Amino acid sequence: VQLQASGGGLVQAGGSLRLSCAASGSTFGITNMGWYRQAPGKQRELVATITGGGRTNYADFVQGRFTVSRDNAKNTVYLQMNRMKPEDTAVYYCNVDRWYGSRRENFWGQGTQVTVSS
Repeated sequence: VQLQASGGGLVQAGGSLRLSCAASGSTFGITNMGWYRQAPGKQRELVATITGGGRTNYADFVQGRFTVSRDNAKNTVYLQMNRMKPEDTAVYYCNVDRWYGSRRENFWGQGTQVTVSS
């Protein structure tokens, strides 16, 4: 599975961005999709995940500002980020689980930089 993320950039505090991540290749068996982020000097952390059935999970710091969604027909996961804060500045990575027979595989995208100016 190859993951191509897009949509990062520079935004002012209070603004919005929408990230997209398209999966390609052997996409059969993809289950959970989601987003993580890593700020300079910090560990990578969960932002949001979504199951194949649409169940979502968010980190506490999202506080209702972000929405994760997916288009299963396009094997694409989205992250709509609103009311952004400078502390949201990080490299955002998409992540995908796939079941291949009885084996669970996990894949990471290349990351997209998000910078929020104050």
